[in-house]
Amino acid sequence: MKTKHQIIFKNSSNLEDIPPESIDLVVTSPPYPMIEMWDGVFSDQNPAIAEAFKNKNGMKAFELMHQVLNPIWNELYRILKKGAIACINIGDATRTIDGNFTLYQNHTRIMSHLMKLGFNPLPAILWRKQTNAPNKFMGSGMLPPGAYVTLEHEYILVVRKGEKREFKTIHEKQLRRESAFFWEERNLWYSDVWMDLKGTSQNLFDDSLRKRSAAYPFELAYRLINMFSIKEDVVLDPFLGIGTTMYAAMACGRNSIGIEIDKNFKKPILSKIDWIVDYSNQRIGTRIEKHLDFVENFHKTRGGFKYLNKHYRFPVMTTQETDLIFNQLSNVKIQNQANIEVDYSDKPQPEFCRDWAEYLLSKKVNPKSKKRRTQLKLLG
Repeated sequence: MKTKHQIIFKNSSNLEDIPPESIDLVVTSPPYPMIEMWDGVFSDQNPAIAEAFKNKNGMKAFELMHQVLNPIWNELYRILKKGAIACINIGDATRTIDGNFTLYQNHTRIMSHLMKLGFNPLPAILWRKQTNAPNKFMGSGMLPPGAYVTLEHEYILVVRKGEKREFKTIHEKQLRRESAFFWEERNLWYSDVWMDLKGTSQNLFDDSLRKRSAAYPFELAYRLINMFSIKEDVVLDPFLGIGTTMYAAMACGRNSIGIEIDKNFKKPILSKIDWIVDYSNQRIGTRIEKHLDFVENFHKTRGGFKYLNKHYRFPVMTTQETDLIFNQLSNVKIQNQANIEVDYSDKPQPEFCRDWAEYLLSKKVNPKSKKRRTQLKLLG
């Protein structure tokens, strides 16, 4: 298996070069309106924004900033395939202008525009972006009512173009089965509140670089791509930044296109090329190891399993997991400064292929019932 990844640097984030209905998934995070670090980015595209700030008109600046983003959302509807999904990570903003402290609801403004375009809204995800600063509380501290609630979460808006995606060809159906995730991952990932991203796994990019670009964690993009696409799909990020979405797509066996207007990100984007093979394979190994921990614990406390994965032979909870296989990255090639090709192995990782039924039988099991041991023997 091979995937291709294209990086496009241009003066604007417009998507006019991307053909209609050619994208399977969008995972992105735009500059956040009313967050001071992006004032210049927005004002460069519309000088009226700087004028609104000069006149201390926060609401006008807020609306003008979103009008800069609107054309991108318009284009998403054109380039997404029918049934395809867009995931937009966005945070609200608080700001004091002319002595007036105000919340600017970016997520509401963007979702309203997406719905006008015809997107179907799906349940959004809130993820905890905690700050531990001792002075994080805003306002007058302990004196009511002058203190303000601190924003410690961001939104992942999830929308779909049209009705649910259909998989019609034999190849598509097989790729979908191979792209499955574990039952216990489903239970964690498909919650509308993610509290565990902090420290979930080592980030590909160091924290100082992520803070300067305000990029989301690798794990966030990795989950969304696994949740809402299948292998060989094309994932788009119109605000590529330091390249988190592209690298997550590589780790998931998807193709990707990334668009970025700031050429200063070129070096950071390409800086992790030599790391991504080991990093991705380590992430895959962690997923399998966590599943095996789940299997062992479930076996000890609740009983046996009815199904085996066809490739690894370890127990799984459902038939939908039986064709699941993780494609390890074997090689990454930079064909030029804008095109990257990734090669994958089509074989399951040999270290995880064994007689797992016998392994579990060798573990200490609660001997209250013979049923558990019988179930595992049947799996063999």
